[in-house]
Amino acid sequence: MDWKDIRGNWVIIPPKPIGIIHFLGGAFVATAPHLTYRWLLEQLAAKGYVVIATPFVNTLDHSTIAQSVLINFERTLERLQDTGELRKLYLPIYGVGHSMGCKLHLLIGSLFKVERAGNILISFNNYTAKEAIPLVEQLNSTLAIEFTPTPLETNQLVEERYHIRRNLLIKFSNDNLDQSAVLTKILQNRFPEMVTTQTLSGNHTTPLGQEIKWQPGNSFTPLDALGQWFKQEVYRDLNQLRKIILLWLNPLALT
Repeated sequence: MDWKDIRGNWVIIPPKPIGIIHFLGGAFVATAPHLTYRWLLEQLAAKGYVVIATPFVNTLDHSTIAQSVLINFERTLERLQDTGELRKLYLPIYGVGHSMGCKLHLLIGSLFKVERAGNILISFNNYTAKEAIPLVEQLNSTLAIEFTPTPLETNQLVEERYHIRRNLLIKFSNDNLDQSAVLTKILQNRFPEMVTTQTLSGNHTTPLGQEIKWQPGNSFTPLDALGQWFKQEVYRDLNQLRKIILLWLNPLALT
């Protein structure tokens, strides 16, 4: 499948689309999501989902980033429909975020009037600036440097104003950066029976996994065996993630 740069978004359009995914990546890998998350996003596109991945550069003002990525997404969607690359039929739109991308989708769903069939929030991260950026502490301990909104303000916004009812929260068993526990309670209180949680094997960088092309030589060596084992381990976690996402998106489809 070919990626297209359309109005600053990276887009894949499958032949017969059944839905649209707006993807937002983690803070330091979000500038090139079509590369850093390539395997996962192409797997979703292969099952019929239009993927619109919006790059962004992290700043302290997360509300402004959320507004910017939403505007960019809507402009690209409008362009696709105007040019006929995407027919003007109703297709459900899902937000998919990883790490900081989760926070941005939560802000979009709290601060702006958007229609979403649901959100998938992978490895939610809501640290303070001091925790997320160690350099902040070294700059000047007297400066009040913090993200806008703060982690506490973000939780309060979601608790009071988040309106996307159907949500899938995914965390990994070996992820010490994940902060899904508090978010899960907030969403389950807000939308009882509409929030699904999954804990999968893997770590915070599992969604960034890429295809490993390991070709054994003429004779199968111990190094080849190690390479094949590593490939299987990586794919096991990635495939599990892929299957859970696709099953949630379309419970009636075979993954």
